[in-house]
Amino acid sequence: MNKSTILSFAFLLMVTIGCGKSKDDIIDDDKGNDEAVSLSLFDKSATSETKALYSQLWRIQSKGFMFGHHDALIYGREWMNEPGRSDVYEIVEDYPAVFSVDFAEVMDDRRATSTLNAARKRTILEARKRGEVITAVCHLNNPLTGGDSWDNSSDDVAKQILQEGSATNVKFKQWLDNLAEFALSLKDEQGKLIPIIYRPFHEHTQQWSWWGSKCTTNDEFIQLWKFTLNYLKEVKGVHNFIYAISPQRDNVGGRAELLFRWPGDDFVDFIGMDCYHGTNTQAFQSNLRALQDLSKEKLKPCGVTEVGIEGIRNGGAPHTEYWTKEILTPLIGKQVSMVVMWRNAYDPLKEGFHFYGPWKGHSSTEDFKVLYRSSVSLFSKDLPNMYVLADNVTVN
Repeated sequence: MNKSTILSFAFLLMVTIGCGKSKDDIIDDDKGNDEAVSLSLFDKSATSETKALYSQLWRIQSKGFMFGHHDALIYGREWMNEPGRSDVYEIVEDYPAVFSVDFAEVMDDRRATSTLNAARKRTILEARKRGEVITAVCHLNNPLTGGDSWDNSSDDVAKQILQEGSATNVKFKQWLDNLAEFALSLKDEQGKLIPIIYRPFHEHTQQWSWWGSKCTTNDEFIQLWKFTLNYLKEVKGVHNFIYAISPQRDNVGGRAELLFRWPGDDFVDFIGMDCYHGTNTQAFQSNLRALQDLSKEKLKPCGVTEVGIEGIRNGGAPHTEYWTKEILTPLIGKQVSMVVMWRNAYDPLKEGFHFYGPWKGHSSTEDFKVLYRSSVSLFSKDLPNMYVLADNVTVN
């Protein structure tokens, strides 16, 4: 073992045990040292709870990262739509701090037949009741061809959406109407709207989607982004969204890649990054550095909005040290608000490998417990009140 390896291990151990402090100590003990900052949201009429969450997303970056998991409250490796369950909870008796959900079936033509939309609403309410953070992606069907979100057969979709009065424009606006109706129905126990970190048109850097780099020009994507945000805010009166952009960054990259087709500072609230880097930790680290630097430059909170290895494998074998080597270690010292694992597909017979988070019985669970105990990894029980304005933060 060389000197750098020993130093890295020692630093990891120090962060894991928190130098004798509890996680609550880590979050609270430097509260007085936070510098005053003024942040700005796209929606100047955002609800007070939405502004509060935004302020907390900024502040929490200097404390640690919130651990998140997609669809984690709706289904898991061995269960489906059972209230209170979570694969993460069954390992560490704590829920993810961030609950990621998909809004596509709430919006598009699957709305009438979806079997999980009621569960989506139920779990959002449950997550909010515990004080967790909710983020929503959108694998929206193709409104022109009728295909799915991976149907990149036409480069006319964005053009038709942006053509006022076209059949595609009318359909897309109806889908946004459906989203607005759902968003405005999400209320906490006090009857207040639940803030959502909404990331439309995710992974726009890639070619697979109808809104991606193959099917849209730079100008078309930016106009589509602005049209969507303005419609939800101005026409539908949705004021509980924080809008997140989320390019996919799998390889070594920097600032320029994160700013691919940037709609403008006024039209982005949260800088996300989907990073399916596998075991290329150098790529993950380079993109994390670029992400935190851009966050500081733009005065916008940031986070890893999707990450993971399908099946948690390394060269075909179970990656038993995945959580400490590929997630915790690269994130130590980085100022990002969250890291969100992709989903664990329901597969009770365990016939496939479509899972990205831990589950009881998987060979990486002991390593996951090390990540959980780290002073910089934040789960549901570790969160401050994310829905009151953070000290010394102004949100306009």
